[in-house]
Amino acid sequence: MPALRSTASDPCLLDARDLLERLRRRELSAREVMAAHLARIERINPRLNAIVALLDGDAALALADEADARLMRGEPVGPLHGLPFAFKDMQPAVGFPCTMGSPILRNNQPLADSVLVERIRRAGALPIGKTNVPEFGLGSHTYNAVYGTTRNPWNLAKSAGGSSGGAGAALAANLLPLADGGDMGGSLRNPANFNNGVGFRPSPGIVPNAPSALPFENLSVSGPMARTVADAALLLSVIAGADARDPASLPIDPGRFAEPLGRDFAGVRVAWCPDLGGLPLDRRVRTVLEARRAVFEELGCIVEEAQPDLRDADAVFLTLRAFSVATLLGPLLERHRAELKPEAIWNIEQGLALSAVDVGRAMTAQAALLDRMRRFFERHDFLLCAVNQVPPFDAALDWPKAIEGVAMEHYIAWMKSAYWISATLQPAISVPAGFTPEDLPVGIQIVGRTRDDRGVLELAHAFEAVTGFGRRRPPLEQT
Repeated sequence: MPALRSTASDPCLLDARDLLERLRRRELSAREVMAAHLARIERINPRLNAIVALLDGDAALALADEADARLMRGEPVGPLHGLPFAFKDMQPAVGFPCTMGSPILRNNQPLADSVLVERIRRAGALPIGKTNVPEFGLGSHTYNAVYGTTRNPWNLAKSAGGSSGGAGAALAANLLPLADGGDMGGSLRNPANFNNGVGFRPSPGIVPNAPSALPFENLSVSGPMARTVADAALLLSVIAGADARDPASLPIDPGRFAEPLGRDFAGVRVAWCPDLGGLPLDRRVRTVLEARRAVFEELGCIVEEAQPDLRDADAVFLTLRAFSVATLLGPLLERHRAELKPEAIWNIEQGLALSAVDVGRAMTAQAALLDRMRRFFERHDFLLCAVNQVPPFDAALDWPKAIEGVAMEHYIAWMKSAYWISATLQPAISVPAGFTPEDLPVGIQIVGRTRDDRGVLELAHAFEAVTGFGRRRPPLEQT
């Protein structure tokens, strides 16, 4: 079995909250933290290809020196002060290219930060690069024609997932203490699952999404990734909260996510449905998940086998996703078809073939789905299911073509366990749940009531504390 994470002096091996506390107490300087992370990135990242567009080392150390100087001068500092950070390469960030994994945008240099990037900078994080993504964030396997393929630290022959695959791999290999991600069909949860980390998909509106050409599109959200639930909650407290640039953002108190996550779960009703009612599920994933049911009973939960009515979730998601993809990327198809991957072309053309009636039907079907989920969550506080239907697959594949002998009909069919939940707009988290016999990570998906984001974090935190799987380190880190 992989060794547990060390609490040794290497700053890279500390969780974000521990690292921040040592920085505040001046037991570590921002320069020491930055130098340690840069050295680790230099040593390990060439094997992973997780962080791209890396800032020059001298420039990164200069940022750290300025952070130390601010602390020495007694100036106010933010909650992430002194932490190295790399933004997902779907987020515009001044000073870094925003390629979105596409050669079409290879030279794209943003003139303004996204709201998420702006908030992370304001919190005192020190930007050092971007994290790799699939082309335009499409698909849950991170490879593109700009930077190449991101590898899984647990097995370099395997996929790191996506679209936040670079972020997931960088966290697992301790190249970064925190990372941001985005999630339409599982892009936060899947890479967290594949890399033995934490990825939280908030309720829509919790984290503002701007700039956006579709401000009321409700499938895409941004959220935190980390090695622990508490660290993910800390980052959420920085990026959450209303912003006038996103009219769909909600006026919440983001500070509540930074508070301790301890809670008594005695008597809490939990629905157990690993395959969401019959989805093909790799037997290795099923075995790991079934072994964790007892953990929730040990926490005091009342665990019941119960299946939510997810009829139409597939059609809702695929239609609304195709509509969004065609709206955003359709103009590129005529001029850049040769530079788009086949899956992107397929998805754009699916969207272009939709009629207004098709989109309207999907919206009304989603309304009915949301009402059925509301009634389901009147009987249950949480739903437990698989994150991914497969463990990490070979990185040489474009996507899994079958699960337990069941053929996958398109490039995201293997991740229905994630995107069906997206269609319901519920908050959901991936938290480490164990390993296959090949030592490949498996996560469990905890789904909560609409806008019970903190409740999801609390149950994930309790599960994490009992099981401890997230403390295991990939063998790559020991080399």
